[in-house]
Amino acid sequence: MEKSIINYLEKTIEKYGDKKAFVETEEKFITYNDFGKRSKIIATNILKKYDLKNRPIAVFIDKSIDTLVSMFGVLYSGNFYCIFDTLSPKNRIDNIVNTLKPELILTNNKNYEKIKEYNYDIDILNIDELNNKIDEKLLNEVEKYRCDKDVAYALFTSGSTGVPKGSIITHSSLISYVKWFKNTFNITSKTIFGNQTPFYFSMSVSDIYSTIMSGATFCIIPKINFSFPVKLMDYLNTYKINTIYWVPSALSIVANLGTFDYVKPKYLKKVLFAGETMPMPQLNIWRRALPKVLFANLFGPTETTDICTYYVVNRDFKDNESLPIGIPCENSQVILVNDENKECKDGEVGEIYVKGNIVGSGYYNNKEKTDSAFVQNPVNDSFIEIVYKTGDLAKYNKYGELEYLGRKDFQIKHMGYRIELGEIETNINELKGLTICACIYKNDNIVLYFESNTLSVEDVISFANKKLVKYMRPNKVIKLPKMPYNANGKIDRVKLKEMFEEGK
Repeated sequence: MEKSIINYLEKTIEKYGDKKAFVETEEKFITYNDFGKRSKIIATNILKKYDLKNRPIAVFIDKSIDTLVSMFGVLYSGNFYCIFDTLSPKNRIDNIVNTLKPELILTNNKNYEKIKEYNYDIDILNIDELNNKIDEKLLNEVEKYRCDKDVAYALFTSGSTGVPKGSIITHSSLISYVKWFKNTFNITSKTIFGNQTPFYFSMSVSDIYSTIMSGATFCIIPKINFSFPVKLMDYLNTYKINTIYWVPSALSIVANLGTFDYVKPKYLKKVLFAGETMPMPQLNIWRRALPKVLFANLFGPTETTDICTYYVVNRDFKDNESLPIGIPCENSQVILVNDENKECKDGEVGEIYVKGNIVGSGYYNNKEKTDSAFVQNPVNDSFIEIVYKTGDLAKYNKYGELEYLGRKDFQIKHMGYRIELGEIETNINELKGLTICACIYKNDNIVLYFESNTLSVEDVISFANKKLVKYMRPNKVIKLPKMPYNANGKIDRVKLKEMFEEGK
């Protein structure tokens, strides 16, 4: 039995050692052999200088091959990593540091002075100035005492409150999840990923680790390309990208700007997406342009490693319909629980609880939040069975697929009616010329923010009045030059609420 994700990397190195593993540019890439060596050098330096085991080590490096070798260097050393966003405001990093209390911070020449200026009382190890020796004996000792329940990483999310929570994921959960992802989407040594998501975001777990497990190639798409969709498609064609796993916002930019009228991705076979609701008009543009490509909607919180349900798109949908989130991942279960803590009947709306090895181990140094989210299965009182309480609402449709109905905290009571803000967004997204929209509820107001190059506020109000029943119509409609997004590429709803309070 494999005890850690490192075991899979070792197997891949044996089989595909000279193959490109990770690529930044045509000149800057790393083979599996060199990736293993650089990771082991970092691990050896950690072990020689510090007596650490199963302890948190922070990585403060821009998204790059350096970040990846640092992550695996930490794993080889028998510790667990946490990626810091180098562009985050210092107060957010302060909050994470205060919770995580890392034993060590890994950085490189480019970021050394910046992290040093933060003046944390934590040792900093510059990976560009390490002794290049590998101590295999030391690394073997780590492996000998490793357990699959050891933590692999801590990933901090903001949630609805903006306060970071550190989800803990073990090697066991990681392996179980990545095996499912690799097998379900046929990730092989012929797969070439075009990566969009940051490495501190749970979606990156899927493409990074399935790459490692299968001997695939992983291309880090420069962030600037997502502002220029034609350039982005040219990149996909240059690197022969055949698989992408992006947030819907990134896919929508391509669709909204009519990119496929100029260029199409010639090698693309699979388009996977997650992180937020995919607007159907934009998905339909992709599907019409690429009719032979597999499209799949993946759903799940960080606390379930990355995903807990999925739907491979197998039928046509109208622009005003929404995609199902499908069925549970293999070896996991979804339980829908109603307000009386009973399992839902067919067609009944309930909160999603997730069971299985993909479920994480709580929040780091946060017992209160852990106890409120990682709970005893409410429909089982016979033995201890911890499940994750997601806060997401769903029901089963006539096809036996789960339909996502929004966050429990997105469900509001307005004018005496229970309303899903996501339902308002789905209807308004049908309006032609709309780039994107988002709904918030603040001070008894349904507030609709939208972005468009052609539509006015009056256009959106007129459309809303035709599409929505009176009690669901927004009280305020506000046009933005650009929708705010958080670091993970999702719509920043906390920021929208702040803007409304500030009268913007």
